[in-house]
Amino acid sequence: MPKDDPLTRASKFLSLVLRHQPQTAGLNLDSEGWAEIDALLAGAPRRLSLDRGRLDEIVATNNKKRFEISACGARIRAVQGHSVAVDLALAPITPPETLYHGTATRFLKAIMAEGLRPGNRRHVHLSADWETARAVGTRHGVPAILHVAAARAASEGQSFYRAANGVWLTDPLAPSYLSRRA
Repeated sequence: MPKDDPLTRASKFLSLVLRHQPQTAGLNLDSEGWAEIDALLAGAPRRLSLDRGRLDEIVATNNKKRFEISACGARIRAVQGHSVAVDLALAPITPPETLYHGTATRFLKAIMAEGLRPGNRRHVHLSADWETARAVGTRHGVPAILHVAAARAASEGQSFYRAANGVWLTDPLAPSYLSRRA
């Protein structure tokens, strides 16, 4: 979708209020990140023309599957990427042997010295495949893909979680678990 597309603008608004600044829409997220849909729609700027039909369309068609609606249909939340304190109630799971992290080449020196940090988010985000990591890295500049020794990290006590959209989440990762292959 083009950046000026109405659904894209509404999706960016949802990311803002469900992941970072719920107060922008007058929302209160519960401890697991859920917001009442009626309150969200009431707090959305009129220029977005956000109604229940458009909201359902965004959730269904978002290519990154960033949002989910509760089983009762009355609440919505972002499935990962939060900077506000929420507990997504994800159980730790065993990761595959290798996960991937896409970044820009300009960040490599710091990452290889300090490891992966979540920045302003709650978790480090990892991809299950090289192609997805490359797409993530491309958003930040000239891409660099790091291989993460996830199984080894897990065997040494690192917890891994998988969000509903397939993004792998973990706490900061030491440089010893990272490598870059050509």
